[in-house]
Amino acid sequence: MKVTQLYSASVLIQDGNAKILCDPWLQGEEYYGSWGMYPPYDFKPESFNDVDFIYISHIHPDHCSARTLGQLNKKIPVLIHNFPEKFLKYKIESLGFKVIELEHNLRVKLKGNLHINILAADNCNPEVCGKLMGCPLLETKFGTTQIDTMSVIDNEKEVIVNTNDCPYQIGLIAVNVVKEQYPSVDVLLVGYVKASSYPQCFDLDENEKRKEAEIKQINKLETSKQYIHLLKPKYYIPFAGRYTLTGTNFDLNEYRGEPELEYAYDWLNSHVSQDTSKGVILNHDEYFDVTNGTTSSQYTRIDPIKKVEYEKNVLSQVIYDYESQPYPSLNDIVELIPKSYDNFEKCRQKIGWTSNTVILLSLPEEKTAVITCNGHGYDIVSSKMIKDYKQYLAMHIDSRLLRWLLQGPRKTHWSLADIGCHIKYKRVPNVYERALYYCWNFFYSNKYD
Repeated sequence: MKVTQLYSASVLIQDGNAKILCDPWLQGEEYYGSWGMYPPYDFKPESFNDVDFIYISHIHPDHCSARTLGQLNKKIPVLIHNFPEKFLKYKIESLGFKVIELEHNLRVKLKGNLHINILAADNCNPEVCGKLMGCPLLETKFGTTQIDTMSVIDNEKEVIVNTNDCPYQIGLIAVNVVKEQYPSVDVLLVGYVKASSYPQCFDLDENEKRKEAEIKQINKLETSKQYIHLLKPKYYIPFAGRYTLTGTNFDLNEYRGEPELEYAYDWLNSHVSQDTSKGVILNHDEYFDVTNGTTSSQYTRIDPIKKVEYEKNVLSQVIYDYESQPYPSLNDIVELIPKSYDNFEKCRQKIGWTSNTVILLSLPEEKTAVITCNGHGYDIVSSKMIKDYKQYLAMHIDSRLLRWLLQGPRKTHWSLADIGCHIKYKRVPNVYERALYYCWNFFYSNKYD
């Protein structure tokens, strides 16, 4: 078997003439344009015409890129978990692919000796995964989600485990099932970043941002180490972490608390016994031969100075998808708020949550929507009047994107805006209220143009 590193979580796994392409994001920017690639990837769609299957772990666009999938051969079947909600299935089908839904923990023969087993990471918790808004559109009830999956790919002799974005605490049940069923793991593909909007999108002083970023980085690397210690693979490959903020957000990169691939590799090498598991690091389009334990080429580290230059000269110039739209008027936004508040309030009542926190949503013309979380309604006030609030979550969003968000999930949704770092927050006190963000995902009107 061979594992070829493409970009971030995109890898090609091959056994003989059988090939599986995993989580393709191979061109352009995602999250409305705010996630860019460095180093750039030279995407040639025709190079993937001989792929037998595409496996997509979950719906986030850095794993299920419509821009990339749109360039690939539509005759290639796409494998996904049989999620309770069908958003991922419908998205892929809308791009022209045939989707094959596989049941949880069902080992399936694909071609030759190649098999795949997809396991859902259940009981997702935004406090663990770091996705501030969570992904409630895929939730069956508050507190439990099935959004991410891990997979096991084997050829009856060699075993590759792909944990994708599954945080260790969330994927623990599934990975213990993997450990029991596959006692000998040859390669572990393990994530090393906790991609989220905190702390870089929060109104914190610079020292506090740097401190929080360091804590976030170390905590995530520790969980990568836990995966390695539990599965004891012969080899592990850090992956699923390469992205760079673009456009007006490019100056937030230094506060993300998400390490470079080289840093993660070095850290894991120094914290994991090489007698048990050896680290592997790969450049784009280079492969690791599982059978021989060799790589196709020696790794070439990125030049950090060149990366900064590329960020400033190229990535900072990216125009976000919504920035080509006209600015809405105050009335365009305000007319969407009553129904949005009703949906928010229904969700709040449904889960029996109440809070004295108010949400301060910036609007055009120096106005602010003040939204209560205790059933006391909302108001539109002058932004000068909000200074006296003592317990609040303030959100500032480009009004062009805000209009899309208030139109509803068929247009776009809050979790993507959050992960893409398009929302700037101020939280007083700086305390995470999970239910608040859960309910806020339903703050939309379902009124489309």
